Amino acid sequence: MKEKVFFKTFGCRTNIYDTELLKRYVKDFEITNDEKEAQIVVVNSCTVTNGADSGIKSYINTMKKQGIKVILTGCGAVSKGKELLEQKQIFGVLGASNKDKINEFLNAKTSFYELGNLNFIDKDIVCEYENHTKAFVKIQEGCDFACSYCIIPSVRGKSRSVVEKDLLKQVEILAQNGYSEIVLTGTNIGSYGIKNGTTLGKLLQKMGKISGIKRIRLGSLEPAQIDESFLEILDEAWIEKHLHIALQHTSEKMLRIMRRRSHTDNDLKLFNHIASKGFALGTDFIVGHPGENESIWKEALDHFKNFPLTHIHAFIFSPRNNTHSATMKEDLVSGDVAKERLNLLKDIVEKNNYEFRKKNKVSLEILVETQKDGVFEGYDQFFNKIKIKSDQDIAKEWLLINRYEVQEKYNFSNFARLKNEK
Repeated sequence: MKEKVFFKTFGCRTNIYDTELLKRYVKDFEITNDEKEAQIVVVNSCTVTNGADSGIKSYINTMKKQGIKVILTGCGAVSKGKELLEQKQIFGVLGASNKDKINEFLNAKTSFYELGNLNFIDKDIVCEYENHTKAFVKIQEGCDFACSYCIIPSVRGKSRSVVEKDLLKQVEILAQNGYSEIVLTGTNIGSYGIKNGTTLGKLLQKMGKISGIKRIRLGSLEPAQIDESFLEILDEAWIEKHLHIALQHTSEKMLRIMRRRSHTDNDLKLFNHIASKGFALGTDFIVGHPGENESIWKEALDHFKNFPLTHIHAFIFSPRNNTHSATMKEDLVSGDVAKERLNLLKDIVEKNNYEFRKKNKVSLEILVETQKDGVFEGYDQFFNKIKIKSDQDIAKEWLLINRYEVQEKYNFSNFARLKNEK
């Protein structure tokens, strides 16, 4: 009997893509979706924060106690792989550039440390996603930014893009395989094509013309990278009416401390322009970064209230080893103050989202993703959750819903298909 291998994925959408690609190369083992059945676990790790490292270490420790062989890949392989291998917590370390060799390393009889390099581009593509209604497409790797708090460029490398024709071919195959919604992902997708004389906007213009694609969603964008070619696609029906644009802060002084490339005044103009096109807008925001004194926080909060934000991924600064921010000692923010600031931002955006949904009472285009006890869930074109009560099986279907109730946290609909509808 073949040994069974389980893939455990931590972190971002890029890791979800990478895990599916890794699975393609497994030949001599049986892939299981039940970790209790596995003799080997491949951990595709995230290392964006010290907390992410701690969570992965805890998981690895649990697996080791159960006598399971653990192989570490992903971003944590670069930052923590050597340490964990020396501590005999894991059996081997597989760098991201060695994905196509995973079958060989699963067969290894002795421990290994094969980090590879940080200038690779995956040669193969993923055209099937088990248990997913949408498909992920990785368009680039790495990041050329040098934000003071971020370790990712050192574990993912410099920005490099997948060849356009390969991406278009992948999306065509995905559409033929029945995926009508795709999500573009990467380390810093706004940098797509810059070194090759093209742009993300130009790529999207071509992807949107592919037959069978109903919706294209995007991962996080940097405001400084949104150009005219991108703004030109905002009126297209296939682009999701929600963009996630990473501000990280709304104080000009703090943006300079964080070594960001954007500027608050320009960011606000950009957000207002995109919102005027009917888009919902989300962002990332770090509170409690060193230097965020009362004066800077007040400036940030005053600016923040002017942004038309409907979604937010806000989190408290956590010093990341081997970053500039971790060495900063002036104007440190206490945990209680940081938490208070975090909750204030979340409350503002939650109210904005509720008001947005009440004012934009339009027909909702839903791809139903999950269901439990007869209640289905999906996300509309504004990336707002909707719960749908139905006695029919509507899983993985596209629905156009005109009648729904705007509730405080999400929208709700009782769905019944007419008898003459297919």
